[in-house]
Amino acid sequence: MKLLKLLEELEYDCISGTGEDNSAELEITGELPDREITSLVYDSRCVSEGSLFVCLEGALHDGHDFVSSAVQKGAAAIVVSRPVTGLEGKDVAVIRVKDTRYALAYISAAWFGHPARKMKVIGVTGTKGKTTTTYLVRAILEQAGFRVGLIGTIETIIGDKHFHAENTTPESYLLQENFAKMAEAGMEAVVMEVSSQALKLHRTQGFVFDYGIFTNLEQDHIGAGEHASFEEYLGCKRLLFRQCAVGIVNGDDVHQEQVLEGHSCEVETYGLGEECMLRAGEPVLMHTPGELGVAFHVSGLMDLDVEMPFPGRFSVYNALCAIAVCRHFRVGIPAIKEGIRTARVKGRIEKVEVPGKYTLLIDYAHNAMALESLLTTLREYHPRRLICVFGCGGNRSRQRRYEMGEVSGRLADLTVITSDNPRFEEPQDIIEDIKIGMKRTKGSYVEICDRREAIAHVISRAEDGDLIVLAGKGHEDYQEIKGKKYPMDEREIIREILKQ
Repeated sequence: MKLLKLLEELEYDCISGTGEDNSAELEITGELPDREITSLVYDSRCVSEGSLFVCLEGALHDGHDFVSSAVQKGAAAIVVSRPVTGLEGKDVAVIRVKDTRYALAYISAAWFGHPARKMKVIGVTGTKGKTTTTYLVRAILEQAGFRVGLIGTIETIIGDKHFHAENTTPESYLLQENFAKMAEAGMEAVVMEVSSQALKLHRTQGFVFDYGIFTNLEQDHIGAGEHASFEEYLGCKRLLFRQCAVGIVNGDDVHQEQVLEGHSCEVETYGLGEECMLRAGEPVLMHTPGELGVAFHVSGLMDLDVEMPFPGRFSVYNALCAIAVCRHFRVGIPAIKEGIRTARVKGRIEKVEVPGKYTLLIDYAHNAMALESLLTTLREYHPRRLICVFGCGGNRSRQRRYEMGEVSGRLADLTVITSDNPRFEEPQDIIEDIKIGMKRTKGSYVEICDRREAIAHVISRAEDGDLIVLAGKGHEDYQEIKGKKYPMDEREIIREILKQ
């Protein structure tokens, strides 16, 4: 592909295209040669003859430091945002932009032929509910006959192929590559999770979302390597609504006006409040042995009754959000109801079939906020006993351990403290930290360091009416110990225990 074609939607300066010395302050301006580009790369190790190399600044490495290596390997052009050295006498086009990550997003979209323009793209952002909402949208649309791709925390789905996800929202090049594969496979729409980090790093630039979704906002993802403050976190979420045609937001969330500040999209609201355009009536809890759910009536922009196999008020918000999106696809009420009824999300209040008259769930709640929301919701179903099995990750904040211990001690009838992903810490040291928080409450607990044994313990002692939740691992099918990931899927463990 021609270099000029890749850059046609970007603002840039050509520093040199004829081998002049551009090592000083990037002051030389030249006419950009229209070269043929053979590959687009942002890792200098992948450069080959004719590559366009985009220099990205990462947490550990800066691509600008590897320019000389890229040129030696035959890079035809380099995209930079600061001065680089070692290019004297080299016939390489040096392109200066304000932000190379922003540039990579636009260049990637052009490289893959702007695939997002061939599908309806739905982006979901918020602190909680992103994963479940994307699966609900996909289930409803597929029930109505649409072919829908999905990109999120758990996996990427293209047709009947499922790929493990490394990030909630992939780097812009990988995102556009996935879009291209989806368009080629005949997907008519793609629904994706949009993390605040992805918005901060411009991974979703280069295209316009047809629908931008806001679920909610709470204090999270603030600290080293994430966001410096809540204001920055909120500001990143806000960016989605300057990059979508229609914004669909939770009208009950206290931050919705701040999130919409400076928006350039049409706006619709959903929620339980009377002013919301799509509303749900007061939810009715449904509980039978092994089953937890909720029923509610939808009014406003649509009129229907809904039953869903997910518990609690937050599930109502997720379903309402999905309905608000699918309404734009003219999906009929039967498809909406059936899609919600049959949707399943791995590791998100996931029900596991058991032979007894108790309920066993797997959930990804891995911080105090998520665990409190989960356990508070489950208590509303008045179980005989609410039993929580959880651990905390190693090489992470000790404060999180104290907080999770305190939450479980306060809300669960029995807590089984066990191991999660200890990483490079000793599992027992992590358990001792959790116990500090636990002892601030009057909650009962036992400690069983081996997670398999902990799960076997609660299953063997389960009684009719109990509600047991295995928290923290969710969709993960491994345990990370001393830098290595060992296979460990809680679903398989449960099956093995029940066989015994």
